Amino acid sequence: MSDSEKIVSLKSARNKTKEIKKEEKTNIQEPVYCSFCGRPNTQVVKMVQGPGVNICSECTMIAVQYLILEDKIPSAEAQKILDIFWSKIK
Repeated sequence: MSDSEKIVSLKSARNKTKEIKKEEKTNIQEPVYCSFCGRPNTQVVKMVQGPGVNICSECTMIAVQYLILEDKIPSAEAQKILDIFWSKIK
């Protein structure tokens, strides 16, 4: 998986067209950094870009895990998802 495939952008489709044209002109991409942990997209599984903020897949799962565990007892399905994700990261 190339570094550019690791980044999911939530920008509007109009901006995406402009970005594709820009990428065609320059094949060199600067790393995208997670706004939460500071790691670049080259060191994480996936990166989601939003307007002025980025979050990596690991920070996303930590946030999801926190929200699930806030109820103290995760459902069996939620626990399966967490277990699968964290086993693949290791």
